Amino acid sequence: MKNFNRLIAAFRRLPGVGPKQAERLALHLLRVSSHEVEEFATSVKEAKLSVKPCTVCLNFTEQGVCSICGDPGRDHEILCVVEEPPDVQAIERSGSYQGLYHVLHGSLSPLDGIGPDSLRIRELMGRLKNSKQPVREVILATDPDTEGEATALYLTQMLRPLGIRITRIAQGVPLGGDLDYTDELTLSHALTGRREV
Repeated sequence: MKNFNRLIAAFRRLPGVGPKQAERLALHLLRVSSHEVEEFATSVKEAKLSVKPCTVCLNFTEQGVCSICGDPGRDHEILCVVEEPPDVQAIERSGSYQGLYHVLHGSLSPLDGIGPDSLRIRELMGRLKNSKQPVREVILATDPDTEGEATALYLTQMLRPLGIRITRIAQGVPLGGDLDYTDELTLSHALTGRREV
């Protein structure tokens, strides 16, 4: 059962997958047809090869520039900073935001060895300083947990000298929660009620 155990170990490396769930996923793949397994493997390989960070906002896309950054109808003077790509989709589902995004690909977590250099803060600062169209507001939409709050505080200190209005999404998003799991109405209220930092 060496190969089966390797399959379980591979699933356990996925975030949020524990030993029992990894075993259930492995068993599922053994029960489905070879065609379905091949289709699954092909999907993983093709996604890994074709999906890359947007050259502007660092959200995932299959083009060089994502559809949001390439949309001339978006408000290019407002920039919403989020931790991860799923956060962009969560805010988009709320339907209450029409600006652009910047994805940090994480949050500050010194205990896990994640400092400012591990995040895409350098790209954010370069984007704000070199933008053809000046950004008048940066919305800090990091998760309302310890790491997200620390990240927002750090970004506030970095952004304040630029003279740009800095806001933080309002409470309403549950403390300790992830934006990706927050319902659209709560996110809509949080964006509408954002506050000055």
